[in-house]
Amino acid sequence: MKNLIKNFLIFFTVFLLIAALFSLFGGNGQKNEQVGVETLISQINSQAVAKIIIVGNEIRATLKDGKSEVVKKEAGDTFSQIVKNYNVDPNKLSGLLVEVQDNQGLDYWLATILPFLIPFLLISVFIYFMMRSVQGANSKAMMFGQSQARETGREFKGKVTFKDVAGAKEAKEELSEVVEFLRNPQKFSELGARTPRGVLLLGSPGTGKTLLARAVAGEAGVPFFSISGSEFVEMFVGVGASRVRDLFRKAKKGAPCIIFIDEIDAVGRRRGAGLGGSHDEREQTLNQILVEMDGFDPNANVIVIAATNRPDVLDPALLRPGRFDRRVILDEPDLADREAILKVHSKKKPLGKEVSLKRVAERTPGFTGADLANLLNEAAILAAMKNKKIIDLEEIFSSIEKVMLGPERKSRILSDKEKKITAYHEAGHAIVAHFLPRSDPVQKVSIIARGQAGGYTLKIPLEDKHMYSKTEYVEEIAILLAGYVTEQEIFGEVTTGATSDLRRATGLARKLITDFGMSESLGPRTFGEKDEMIFLGREIHEQRDYSEKVAEQIDKEISNFIDKAVHQAKGLIKIKHEFLEKVVAELIAKETLEKEEFEKIVGEKKKEE
Repeated sequence: MKNLIKNFLIFFTVFLLIAALFSLFGGNGQKNEQVGVETLISQINSQAVAKIIIVGNEIRATLKDGKSEVVKKEAGDTFSQIVKNYNVDPNKLSGLLVEVQDNQGLDYWLATILPFLIPFLLISVFIYFMMRSVQGANSKAMMFGQSQARETGREFKGKVTFKDVAGAKEAKEELSEVVEFLRNPQKFSELGARTPRGVLLLGSPGTGKTLLARAVAGEAGVPFFSISGSEFVEMFVGVGASRVRDLFRKAKKGAPCIIFIDEIDAVGRRRGAGLGGSHDEREQTLNQILVEMDGFDPNANVIVIAATNRPDVLDPALLRPGRFDRRVILDEPDLADREAILKVHSKKKPLGKEVSLKRVAERTPGFTGADLANLLNEAAILAAMKNKKIIDLEEIFSSIEKVMLGPERKSRILSDKEKKITAYHEAGHAIVAHFLPRSDPVQKVSIIARGQAGGYTLKIPLEDKHMYSKTEYVEEIAILLAGYVTEQEIFGEVTTGATSDLRRATGLARKLITDFGMSESLGPRTFGEKDEMIFLGREIHEQRDYSEKVAEQIDKEISNFIDKAVHQAKGLIKIKHEFLEKVVAELIAKETLEKEEFEKIVGEKKKEE
C-alpha cells in the first residue's frame, strides 16, 4: 500500500511538471487579447494598427498604443484575401508593416508534438513504476529462500580480538587452536589432523559467547558470517533448509571463514518427540544443518561456531564427533575476571579517584559480562542526571542495587504501621544472617522499595563460591524465613510481605531433597527426570520417576527442613532481641543502613573457623 501511494505521487508530480513545461513554451511570453476579424478590419481602417505578423493560422497585430491582439483565421485564407473581402481601402494599408513568419520554431514543435507526447509519456511512466513494483516483489520472492546472514569482512574496522575479551582464559585457550587452524591449515594437514567442523559455546546469557565468536574471526582475520537460529525458521516448510544451503554455499566461496549461529537451540532441539510429524519446518532445517556439516570438504576451512544457553535441549546428532565435537564452556566470571571486565567497560567513562574497580568486583558476585557493562552504563546515566562530570562510587553502588533488584520506588509511601512492619521484617533477615556462622556478611539493609520488593537485605560473599554444604543451605533457608518469623514474634501474625521469601525457601528445600540428595530419610538419590519436551505449547520440565508414596515423603521432608529453619531463626531472634530493636530504630530513622552502620550496632561478624 505504501509503495502504491509513493508511485502515484511520483506519477502525479511528473504529470504536473510536463503540464507546466507545456504551458511555459506554449506561448510567446506575452498576454495577447483575442479579437475577431471585424475588429481588426475596423482598426486597420482607423489606422490604429502599426504592425501585423502572420504565423500559420494566426494574425498577430500590434497596435500603435502598444497593445497586442490575436486574430484566428481559416487555414486556407490569406491576409490579402481577408482585406480584399472586407473592401479595405488600399491607402489604409500604405503605412502598415506586414510580416509573414514560418511556423517552424519551438512553439510549433511543442504545439504539434506535445498533444501526442504527453499521453505517451504518462502511460510509459505508469507502466515503468508498475513493472518496477512487480520486479521488486519477484526479487523478494526469489530471495525468500536465501540466507540473511550478515557478513563481516577481513578489513572490518570494528573487529574484535582476544584482547577485547576480558576473562574467559580457558575458553580463549581452547579457541586459539581454531584460530591457528584458520591461519595455518597446512601445518595441521601435514600431520594428518583435520579441521574441526564445529565449536559449541555454552554459557549463561550475557557471558560473552557472541563476543568471543567475533574475537575468533578477528584473531584469524577471516570473514565472519553471523545469523540467529530463529532466522532459519519460517512458516513455509523447506525455506529454512534452503537458507541453510545458501549460507554454506556462500561460506565455501569465502573460505577460510567462520559461520556463527547464535541461539542454535531455536532449530537444534531434540527430534523424535512424536509430535508435529516429519515435515516440521524446524526439523527439516536441523536435518539440513546436519547434512551440510557432514558434507564439508576436509580442506574447506569453514568452521561453524554456535552458541546456546540451553545445551540440554539440543539434538544428540548435533553433538556427535564430526559436527559440534568441541564444546567450550563460559562460566560466570570470578573476582579477577569481573575486575578485568570492569576495566574494559570503564575505558571511556570518567571515574572518580576513590572508585576501586576491585571493590566493585567484590560486590558483584554472579554478575555476567553483560551485567557489568549494564552496571557501569546505569552509573553513567545516574551521574549525568545529577549533572556530574565524573562517576563516583555512590552512583556505582546504587546501580548495583538497581541491576539486582530494580529501580527505587520513591513514590511508594508507606504508612507508619507498614514502615514499622517492613523495618522489623528486614531487621530480622539481617540479624539472623549476621549471627549464623556460615552465612555471607550483610552489606546493606534498607526499607526503601526497589522493584517488587518492599525492602531488602543485601548479602555479599567474601569470595566466589562454587560448592555449598547442607549446613549453608539450611542457614540460607533460616535467613529467608527470618522476616516471616520476626513478624510472627513481634506482631502475632504475618503479612503478605513474606510471600516471596516463603516461595524461595520452599524451592530451596525441595532442591536439597530432589536435586542434591541431602535428605537423611530419603537417602542420596535424585527425584524426577529433567528431560524437556514440548507438548501442546507447554514445556514439561520434569517427569516423575517415583511413586506417590515417595512424593508424600518428599513433602514431609520439605516440611522438616522448613520447620528446622524456622526453629533456628526463632531462637536467634529471641536471643538477639535487643540488637533487633536497635536495628529497627535506626532503620525507621534513616531508612537505609550500610555495612559499617549495621556492624556498629551488632558488632563485626565472626569468621567461621
